[in-house]
Amino acid sequence: MKLAITKHNRDYYAGALMLALGLGAIVEGQRYKIGTLSHMEPGFFPVALGAILAVLGVAIAATAKRSVREGEEKRLPPEWRGWICISLSIVAFIVLAKWGGLMAATFAIVFISAMGDRDNTVKSAAILAAAMTVIAVVVFWWALRVQIPLFRWG
Repeated sequence: MKLAITKHNRDYYAGALMLALGLGAIVEGQRYKIGTLSHMEPGFFPVALGAILAVLGVAIAATAKRSVREGEEKRLPPEWRGWICISLSIVAFIVLAKWGGLMAATFAIVFISAMGDRDNTVKSAAILAAAMTVIAVVVFWWALRVQIPLFRWG
């Protein structure tokens, strides 16, 4: 008997995975001092994100519906385009962050990842990538002073 993974099963699995990752982050974050909301210690951020991730995991698993009867489940094909685009975008970010700078790396990771969605056009992916590049420059380069130059040639 083959196990068919349907969209609804994927929702259960995704919710369970998010719950497990969230609980893991909470457990690991408690190894550090947590502090308070007004005086945050190093463990506060991982514990808070872990709690949010765990709550979202429970919400995703709870809202998964079984709309088809047993035996009538339709097997969904793997989304190879999405997998390939997301994997290539990570590689592009690593390469371009070293040799092209923050702006080129951010634009590439968002643009290539957005092309993994069959509904996106080149124009919509480019607009999204340009907007995220502006946000990344403001947040990471200007506000947080991340040590990646905006532009680098070679």
